[in-house]
Amino acid sequence: MAEVRHGKLPGRSEMDNFIKRYPLWSLIIILLVAAFLWLVLAPWPPELAASWGRKQIFLSALLGGITLGALYFLVAAGFTLIFGLMRVVNLAHGSLFLIGGYLGYEIASASGSWLLAFPVVFIVVALIGLLMQRFIFSKMEGEELRQTLVSIGLSIVFADLMLWWWGGQSYSILAPQFLQGPMELPLVSNFNASTGAVTWLRYPSVRIWILIAAIVMGIAMWLVLNRTTLGMLIRAGVDDREMLAASGVRIQMVFLAVFGFGAGLAGIAGIIGATFQSLSPGEDTRFLLASLVVVIVGGMGSIVGAALGALIIGVAEQMGFVYAPTYSVVFTFLIMAAVLAFRPQGLLGARR
Repeated sequence: MAEVRHGKLPGRSEMDNFIKRYPLWSLIIILLVAAFLWLVLAPWPPELAASWGRKQIFLSALLGGITLGALYFLVAAGFTLIFGLMRVVNLAHGSLFLIGGYLGYEIASASGSWLLAFPVVFIVVALIGLLMQRFIFSKMEGEELRQTLVSIGLSIVFADLMLWWWGGQSYSILAPQFLQGPMELPLVSNFNASTGAVTWLRYPSVRIWILIAAIVMGIAMWLVLNRTTLGMLIRAGVDDREMLAASGVRIQMVFLAVFGFGAGLAGIAGIIGATFQSLSPGEDTRFLLASLVVVIVGGMGSIVGAALGALIIGVAEQMGFVYAPTYSVVFTFLIMAAVLAFRPQGLLGARR
């Protein structure tokens, strides 16, 4: 409870201990980070460009991975709240993502407002999540196998209903006019040594603003969980729900609100996913698997861990597509296997 009251960052003490116990590995990590920053910020010499290709390709793949990681984070943050804090195995979480994307497409097409889709979809998908928790998952608390089987059945039902209503074609949501077009970033994509001319990187505005929104939402969620009374109740209920319930707190209502918020967040992620790529049958499974990998890598129940895991997986996936397309999928699962082997609780997860 002391850790909850003072709002310590989950995993911070483990990171400090790692630095003290493994100074050599810490030094290697610092050097790798320094080399990475040099690759991003400094002009590339001709020899490096000849072996790796143009710096613009590298920066585009890097930013693509970061923005994809932002999308993975929005999906995985709701999953890690539901699974990591409440211990509810909801394998229908990917279906909530796809439902949100389809509903966002319908609302944006009917109203002509991209922004209007966000609150409406959040409320509708959150209500679906509330119904799932109230009438299904609350009846089988602590029974992970039953939760897994039931949620798989729900995902199949949702997938068939969506296929029946929206068909098998792909859908995309057009970004509003003020988010269309490229944005010039303070990153050097090309440097002409003979003339001294510098070319700055240009990147789609909508992806940059989606990244900023994901960062703001992540900070807000961390503050709620670590700096507010509601967050204290949620984490205390996870540690000892019987004691919290005995003190007069309606813990089921608290967990119901958490489940609804996590579901609504998946719905919002569906709108974002339909904006800078497309939605089609099967995307629910893809993003469910991505959420599982992100939560495993980052640590269950940790918002900061979800952000770190999403960043690592997103960048690894995009870099793999550019530099090793044949093995791009393998990189993601190699990272997950390495984390499970050397730190089973995740990079920023706490031991239970």
